[in-house]
Amino acid sequence: MFATRSRLISAFLVVVAVLGLSGAWTALANPQVRMSHPVADDVDKSPQFSAWLEGVKAEARTKGIREQTLSSALANVRLNQRVVELNENQPEFNRAIWDYMDSAVSSQRVSKGRSLARKYRKSLGRAEREYGVPASIITAIWGQESNFGSNLGGFNVIEALATLGFEGRRASFGREQLLAALKIVDEGHISAERMVGSWAGAMGQTQFIPTVFLQYAKDGNGDGRRDLWATRADVFASTANYLLGKGWIEDAPCFDEVRLPENFDYAQADVSIERPINEWADMSVTLVDGRSLKRRAGQDKDALAAIILPAGHKGPAFIAYPNFKVVLAYNNAVSYALAICQVSRRITGGPSFRTAWPRDELPLLSRTERVELQTLLTQRRYDVGEADGVIGKRTREAIRGYQRGAGMKPDGFATLALLQSLRQSPVPN
Repeated sequence: MFATRSRLISAFLVVVAVLGLSGAWTALANPQVRMSHPVADDVDKSPQFSAWLEGVKAEARTKGIREQTLSSALANVRLNQRVVELNENQPEFNRAIWDYMDSAVSSQRVSKGRSLARKYRKSLGRAEREYGVPASIITAIWGQESNFGSNLGGFNVIEALATLGFEGRRASFGREQLLAALKIVDEGHISAERMVGSWAGAMGQTQFIPTVFLQYAKDGNGDGRRDLWATRADVFASTANYLLGKGWIEDAPCFDEVRLPENFDYAQADVSIERPINEWADMSVTLVDGRSLKRRAGQDKDALAAIILPAGHKGPAFIAYPNFKVVLAYNNAVSYALAICQVSRRITGGPSFRTAWPRDELPLLSRTERVELQTLLTQRRYDVGEADGVIGKRTREAIRGYQRGAGMKPDGFATLALLQSLRQSPVPN
């Protein structure tokens, strides 16, 4: 879940909500299938890995995990080279927000979501009544995380987490999650063989990592187990419980498309900048149809909200209410939260966005270009932090500073035109 989606892990993915999730049903049908190859013999680390696993077993015993569980769950675990590769390599290319939204909020996904929401209305309705989270939001997350349960992941989670825990930049995370996964097996919710998921340890139909499973997973059908792989009632109840735990407000919206006034200060448009809804209304921000934000039903007008421009000032503008931030807790990417909230709205008969995406813009899709942008901003004495190719709050603030100085609208949107302007601008002495 994110939560961390890996969730420590997921912020590095803006483009896709689920990674490396193929071959899950093959794995379920044949638990002996290894979903990727162990580390090659010429770089064999088996002795060190075996010793490390013994240390994990010793720690697990202190947590009350039974010897039988440790023996069966870890018996055939090997270092997984594919996990090593995925852990070491960041994706070079991203996707434009409109390409991501075209896929995530496709007519096919909305139609399937509506159909499945009707099919499982009893289980979804039970979760909605108990936790106050709309069935449409649960359905949207279900669709985004595993294509409604059809794509659970191509890795044995125990092996993937053991590999992450043994070495690399997520060693602490991997060990913590491995111990949590062993506890899940020990409690009888799922067998180690059936515990399939992503390379980063996200599991089940709505992709919980093990520690989040232990904290938020629920038994939705009363059978005494929490099975997020095959029991939809458990999937729905657990997803709703997670969102409730992160602060979901019942009967309140996620977001609205808005219209900004001509004199709007674009430096205020950032997911990190929140004002009471009444203040945005007093600044002449309206709903996209021109109605006052103060007339928006179902939303406390004193609640904090943010204005976001995911495609810059030429694209649609949105007001993100508190429930939008709750979805961000599931996966900390604005594109993800926007997609989930919009799919939910479309499932219940809501409209498409009125404002078109600026498809003629050329956003920076390459990590190499984004690093160059940050480097050039740093050379011009703007503070971006580390030049890591991630366009975060500090980089957006730096972009706005440069845009103001160059006579551009300071929307913080990283484009090729912006990069070319920086390349041509003088570097101060």
